[in-house]
Amino acid sequence: MSEKKPFYITTPIYYPSAKLHIGHAYCTTLADAIARFKRLAGYDVFFLTGSDEHGLKIEQKAEAAGIKPIEYTDKIVASFQNLWQKLNISNDDFIRTTQERHIKVVQEVFRRINAKGDIYKGEYKGLYCTPCESYWTEHQLDENGCCPDCHRPVQEVAEEAYFFKMSKYADRVLEYIESHPDFIQPVSRRNEMINFIKQGLEDLCISRTSFDWGIPVPGDPKHVIYVWFDALTNYLTPIGFLDDPEKFQKYWPADLHLVGKEIVRFHSIIWPCILMALDLPLPKKVYGHGWLIVDGDKMSKSKGNVVDPIGLIDEFSADAIRYFLLREINLGQDGNFSRDALISRINSDLANDLGNLLHRTLNMTKKFQDGVALAPAGESEVDKSLKADAMETVKFFHDNMEQMQLSDTIKKVWAFISRTNKYVDETQPWALAKDPAKKQELANTMYNLLESLRIISVLISPFMPTTARRIWAQLGMEPSFEDVQLADIEQWGGYPAGQHIGKAEQLFPRIEVK
Repeated sequence: MSEKKPFYITTPIYYPSAKLHIGHAYCTTLADAIARFKRLAGYDVFFLTGSDEHGLKIEQKAEAAGIKPIEYTDKIVASFQNLWQKLNISNDDFIRTTQERHIKVVQEVFRRINAKGDIYKGEYKGLYCTPCESYWTEHQLDENGCCPDCHRPVQEVAEEAYFFKMSKYADRVLEYIESHPDFIQPVSRRNEMINFIKQGLEDLCISRTSFDWGIPVPGDPKHVIYVWFDALTNYLTPIGFLDDPEKFQKYWPADLHLVGKEIVRFHSIIWPCILMALDLPLPKKVYGHGWLIVDGDKMSKSKGNVVDPIGLIDEFSADAIRYFLLREINLGQDGNFSRDALISRINSDLANDLGNLLHRTLNMTKKFQDGVALAPAGESEVDKSLKADAMETVKFFHDNMEQMQLSDTIKKVWAFISRTNKYVDETQPWALAKDPAKKQELANTMYNLLESLRIISVLISPFMPTTARRIWAQLGMEPSFEDVQLADIEQWGGYPAGQHIGKAEQLFPRIEVK
């Protein structure tokens, strides 16, 4: 058996000053669905998420709360980890930038780039946005003289600082982006980055002396390393940059940095410049997904429309939330979250289409065949059509998930679920059961329904892992669902004849709307 191909996927490490909201759930669920698909397709996946815990903003918030910065971040990081657990996020590591393993990597990166002559000490005078931890020149500000990202006021700061010679790498990064059209996706983000570089890249301020909450500069501890130089390096730490060369060679360069569109610039310009200075290959793809808006309006505390994902999960289940987010939003575009739309999807797609198909298939198998799948023999035109649709759906699933077309893939899978429901109406097992001469036809029909559900359970597993396992168990299937591969459904007929079904349980209760 050939060795599995590695696949390294990351989400941004989340800044623990913000309250949890549905947008955090969206980005990480996207990455999780991609990671689960890759494992299903036979890849050796390393999936990283984490928390970015340094900077002035954290220090100020901790001081206002009367606690140490690490106490402040510990509490909020625990809430992120709790959310990932509730959402069934399958990350292989959770990096905290306050961990000793990461501090060592950041300081070594600083040393190597400094030894190369690409870091120098000077004085920074300019405009700084504390909420975004970003420096701006005057011509980059918005029409109101505010931060172009968050549109809040910037502060004029002046202090001694270390600088990274990012301007040295401007032409090289631009050439790379233009010659590798898939490096930044979608195309609209790529065009934005090309235009940004062409306006001119200045050297990057990478240290501060006006606060203490950060990683000390090697040999000059009155300076702490600027947050993005620290934060971006997190992608190197867990895969053995300093301590495991074999692991590092296996997983680097990263296959996919999945990030919000507001931080594409850091990942596709600053990060490549740092990697070039380290003589390391660049990540294969940076994908900037859109924002999640609520009932047509951007989430904000002042508007009171921040959606708490924990409450939604407790009320509707993690899989229902995952399904809605991944189905409703095309990757790369902004998407709208609506409680009414969520309930509608649960009732129509999950309770009616999927839940009803499983429930009536199992009940009919139990009623007509004592809960046992009988061996099929022969096939009708309707049977052939169902099998062809199943195999076409499996191929579509593979091809489109490789292209990260998650929404289109889910819709295609649900089209097959609808097709299978139609097959029940076409074959009418309840009528076949009344005619002893139709016993084999009935056996064929019930087998085809059980086999379709076996395939469906695998196809929904990247999106709805708990539901997939529940269907697998109700079908009475062995082996363990964790051992299933995409190759197991690439041919029709994997449901074992003679198999006893499991206990039928309702997947998604219908929600009554008052």
